[in-house]
Amino acid sequence: MGGATAALQGTTKAQIQSVALRLFAERGYDSTSMREIAEALSFTKAALYYHFASKEDIVRSLIDTMLSQVGELVDWAHSQTQGPGLRHEVLTRWIDIMQGQGLRMFRFINANHRVMREISTDKSGMEEHLRALYEILTPPGAGLADQLRARLSLMVVNMAGLASNGLEASEEDILAAARQISMELAPKDPTGDPA
Repeated sequence: MGGATAALQGTTKAQIQSVALRLFAERGYDSTSMREIAEALSFTKAALYYHFASKEDIVRSLIDTMLSQVGELVDWAHSQTQGPGLRHEVLTRWIDIMQGQGLRMFRFINANHRVMREISTDKSGMEEHLRALYEILTPPGAGLADQLRARLSLMVVNMAGLASNGLEASEEDILAAARQISMELAPKDPTGDPA
């Protein structure tokens, strides 16, 4: 029964994160209250506070979840045989992680620099993970252009949230296009195989 309770609690937290992020994107972080988040979920405020003490806690949990997923990706990649297939799979998994919350997370981060600075998270952890991913995605002996391609192939997905503002396209189409561009941008091995 304890496992079922933990799974339900995890699902509830994910639901809260998703609804809060949607409200932050629609109304703005500062203009969204915990009461409004609870109402959108059909929760009591007490039920919401059981899971998260504040809006900051919700945002911190979103960032920590993403950081944890990226850390797991890096650990997994380090246990694999290096090569073009691994680089392609790492990029695919990165895109899946980054697109997990859709464009809302990227737009939230871009529109809320102050909030992001104030919320204490392990920023050095993400920087360390990114360095590891850059190394994994860069083919051996790559020149400067391919080193940049490896880095940009990761960042394309994140930049799509900002760059897509004003485009007349669905979120799904924008995310699909960002995925395609990311894959096309990844450096090729000397054999011509995608990284």
